[in-house]
Amino acid sequence: MDFTSLVPLVAVILGFGTAIPLVAYSYKMKTKAAGNLAEQILSNAEKDALSFRKEKELEALDEARKILQKADEEAKVKYEELHQSQRNVSNREIKLDSKSEALDRKELEIKKIEAEISQKFKEAEEEKVRLDALVSQENERLERISKMSRDEAKEILINNMKEVAEAEAAQISKQIRETALANANKEANKIVISAIQRSAADHTAESTVSVVELPSDQMKGRVIGREGRNIRTFEQLTGVELIVDDTPEAVVLSGFDPVRREIARIALTNLVQDGRIHPARIEEMINKATVEVEEEMRVAAEEAISELNLPSFHAQIMKLIGRLKYRTSYGQNILKHSIEVGWLTGLMAAELDMDGTMARRAGFLHDIGKAIDRNTDGTHALIGGEYARKFGEPEAVINAIESHHEEVPMTGPISALVQSADAISGSRRGARGDTLESYIKRLRNLEGIATGFDGVSKSYAIQAGREVRVMVESDKVDDNRAQTLSLEIAGRIEAEMTYPGQIKVVVIRESRNTAIAK
Repeated sequence: MDFTSLVPLVAVILGFGTAIPLVAYSYKMKTKAAGNLAEQILSNAEKDALSFRKEKELEALDEARKILQKADEEAKVKYEELHQSQRNVSNREIKLDSKSEALDRKELEIKKIEAEISQKFKEAEEEKVRLDALVSQENERLERISKMSRDEAKEILINNMKEVAEAEAAQISKQIRETALANANKEANKIVISAIQRSAADHTAESTVSVVELPSDQMKGRVIGREGRNIRTFEQLTGVELIVDDTPEAVVLSGFDPVRREIARIALTNLVQDGRIHPARIEEMINKATVEVEEEMRVAAEEAISELNLPSFHAQIMKLIGRLKYRTSYGQNILKHSIEVGWLTGLMAAELDMDGTMARRAGFLHDIGKAIDRNTDGTHALIGGEYARKFGEPEAVINAIESHHEEVPMTGPISALVQSADAISGSRRGARGDTLESYIKRLRNLEGIATGFDGVSKSYAIQAGREVRVMVESDKVDDNRAQTLSLEIAGRIEAEMTYPGQIKVVVIRESRNTAIAK
């Protein structure tokens, strides 16, 4: 074995032997230092824990003190509230005691008043007995003085009153007879005028459609236009409804304004003849038709006043006269009707030595309101009178216009003549058209409504259904009931029937007394 190889091994062993004690000593010192450090940390922890405990105890004591203080304050508030409630209760008890005392006093006063009333009532009864005895004594004394009984005195008093009443009745009867004689001529004139007007009739049902013929049914599609643009343009510009239905080779124009309807009819007729139908062409044709219709109305107005030998009217009145050319009433043209009424009024005025020109003027303008009554509120008579007054017509003409349907009182004889002439023109045979069935049905409905009331025995529709006369039983209907009955019948007619103009309801009550002289 080589010695040199053992030298390093021996050195290592000797080094380990020396290092072990040193390591043990170092470990021991470190253990001791760690123990000292642990003791110091433990001591510090105990000090900190003691300090923290004291701090928390102080905080707890402070919090407890605050809670006690708050509880004490709340207790004081509750005590004050309770004390206030006790004071309130005491006050209420005091007030209740006061009210109770007041009620007791009132009750005593009421009892006292009741006692006084009872005493006064008793005294009044005693006074009544005493007065009755005095009256009886006075009656006996009067009977002894007059030497008549009570029944005899009553009979004399009644006879005296009867004589006075008969004298007063005779005086009243004399006054009635004198008044009747004074009004006899006036009443006679009214009766004559009423007899002239028996055939009067006023109709308001108008023709509201016009028919335009087409060369073929294919034309209907061109009238309607693409997506309806032609028909929409036509209706917007004319204000008239264009009805395209199954009627072969024809379309219908519907509208209440006769002038607009005539413009639409002329324009559509020209469009169909021309064949070029589109919105621009429609507007052009409507403008041309408007000018044409206005010219026709102007010519018609001038021809009418020339036919009646009347001076010119105001320009606005002339326009209204022209519009009457396209206005009808139950098939009767209003312009022709107005001319006829003007002539009739003038002829009657001439017979009575009155102003014939003024009479013709009033008769001719009596229906002027029908030219605009569709666009203005009110009746055509009042509308016409308003326009005549606005444009300077004479007062006699204005009154004739307003009163020809008795909507205002008549102020002159020309008004009565105009009313009569209007009745004659409207009711003559063939002047106006109406179906016999509808006419008879309307009259039967009138009579049926009247006879449906209690106490009515008979009813008669007269004057072409413009008046209904009702006969009542005199023992069931008195004079007061007759007046209210007429109003009730008129109200039911208004509610249940559609009729032209006005209907007069006349209730007639006849009482007959019969005696036989032997």
